Amino acid sequence: MPAYDLIIIGAGPGGYVAAIRAAQLGLRTAVVERQHLGGICLNWGCIPTKSLLHSAEVVLGQTLAPQFGVEPGEQAVSLSKMVERSRSVAGQLNAGVQFLLRKNKIDIIWGQAELAGHGHVRVKPTAGEPPKGTLPAGDYEAADIIVATGARERALPGIEPDGQRIWSYHHAMTARERPASLIVIGGGAIGVEFASFYAALGTKVTLVESMPRILPLEDAEIADLMAKALKKKGVEVVCGGGVTKVVAGMAGLAAEIGQAGGGVRTVEAERLLSAAGVVANIEGLGLERLGVELSNGTIRIDANGRTNVAGIHAIGDVAGPPMLAHKAEHEGVLCVEAIAGKSVHSALGAVPSCVYAHPQIASIGLTEEAASAVGRPVEIGRFSLRGNGKAVTLGETDGMVKVIFDGASRKVVGAHMIGPSVSELIAVFSLAMTLGATREQLITAIFPHPTISEAMHEAILASDGRAIHA
Repeated sequence: MPAYDLIIIGAGPGGYVAAIRAAQLGLRTAVVERQHLGGICLNWGCIPTKSLLHSAEVVLGQTLAPQFGVEPGEQAVSLSKMVERSRSVAGQLNAGVQFLLRKNKIDIIWGQAELAGHGHVRVKPTAGEPPKGTLPAGDYEAADIIVATGARERALPGIEPDGQRIWSYHHAMTARERPASLIVIGGGAIGVEFASFYAALGTKVTLVESMPRILPLEDAEIADLMAKALKKKGVEVVCGGGVTKVVAGMAGLAAEIGQAGGGVRTVEAERLLSAAGVVANIEGLGLERLGVELSNGTIRIDANGRTNVAGIHAIGDVAGPPMLAHKAEHEGVLCVEAIAGKSVHSALGAVPSCVYAHPQIASIGLTEEAASAVGRPVEIGRFSLRGNGKAVTLGETDGMVKVIFDGASRKVVGAHMIGPSVSELIAVFSLAMTLGATREQLITAIFPHPTISEAMHEAILASDGRAIHA
């Protein structure tokens, strides 16, 4: 008889949430972790970066204070203290994950795991002292195994981070001194967030994206507004050409950037940050040994997280895009409930996405371009925050809400927002899409005044030509 009903490889957001749900369902559960409880998200991604970005918001608040009748004193920005606070926040939540696992009587096995056979996990020791209370490396058995090993940052050939002139995002979030100038390679969410953060601190930032625009996965209108917002903060946005060569100098480096129309341009800076996305952690797991199918560098799964090999499951980043923590958590719960024989509450639906720059972006579902590409008839409502009373009081009117309805059913199929705190509002559209809400139903909902959320209601009205404050 196996020692466990379930072993989960990886204690990131997907892994530890799946473990807790499994324990709730009465499964004897263990998680294997090699480095950080809470995974990259909690320790080096979502949580500490949001702490840093909030520090940047405080800096921007002081910069804008005079227009609100407040004359601040001399401002001293300490990047090292911002970093110290972000590490403290990550440490606090890391301890919280350990508490939750122990509270739910989940064993923690410390080391590097691989699939040694059907129902067999071999754990090898890793460098460093294991946390107290964890089980040692060794061979363990379980009826089912979930692979939740997440992803790591993508390394660009010839631009490998050295921690000095060339940074990974790990280096960017633990720097002790602010660089005077910084080149950021990658105009996705990670690159935009770091560009926004360092620009707020006074760094001269050049953001480079090889695609025709930054944030290529976001709605084009919203991405364009973000590009304008970054430019207003002094960020130079260069699209349509990637960095082809980096040459180190005495005090910094020079990057050669291909131009959209041909030719090469050289940009000099003290530091360069490589933020060109992430790749799944599929190496060293023994997937090939068991014949687990892969797809585009990730593990192929069905709607319940099952692979083609009985008893082997996968969730989160390692199982494919979108590579987001909340998607991993949701998949973890679905997967465990299927393993336990429960009626799965829902398949993975539309997944919201957020960019925590200043201003924020939040989106879910189809973009206008995606709907057009498949010939889907849609009705679109837009509302500028210039007509929103709360945005005016905040002095943050450079934003918009855009909502997309199916032309036949009038159900919400997409929503895209840019502005203050929109990451807190996208859940409204997520709920609406999950429940299959129609425009008529959303029109009857009452939104409180004065709030940014009123712009959502106005955009809904606008899709029917009924916006009040447009």
